[in-house]
Amino acid sequence: MILKIIIMSIIISKSVLIFDFNKTSDISDWRLVNDVVMGGRSTSVFYLNEEGQGVFTGKVSLENNGGFSFLRYRFNEKNIEGFKKVIIKLKGDGKKYQFRAKSDKYSQESYIKVFETTGEWQTIEILLSELQPTYRGRKLTIPNFSSNILEEIGFLISNKKQEKFNLEIAEITLE
Repeated sequence: MILKIIIMSIIISKSVLIFDFNKTSDISDWRLVNDVVMGGRSTSVFYLNEEGQGVFTGKVSLENNGGFSFLRYRFNEKNIEGFKKVIIKLKGDGKKYQFRAKSDKYSQESYIKVFETTGEWQTIEILLSELQPTYRGRKLTIPNFSSNILEEIGFLISNKKQEKFNLEIAEITLE
């Protein structure tokens, strides 16, 4: 029994919470960036629902060369040395989204991984080493994410079509 407790504490300590959404979460550091910054017409909102999940919802428009909506969370530098993956508990709407990460919140490139939602609650696991470098939707010819630092994460929808979207997020951790 004592050995089991020790093993469980080691497993638990191998996880770091990035954000836990609940009814009292402060979401003021989460920001929306829609294609309106480039003349587009997409709209989105982010709020906590009655259960305490973060809800990223809106409508992607292709008008005026638009086509994306982005939710980002910037935070003080986190040392992520030794962590291999991001675990996200979420409920989507059956659409594809990008998980995005930056080791330096001011760098131009983002590291992304596309994931598909099912319309049900699911746990998405993303290996940090699978995050591919991009800049404004173009893949860069530099190595995949390999930093020991993390300063920004986010979710982007940009499926090259006009559509409504809804993504509920419960928790984001590193393992």
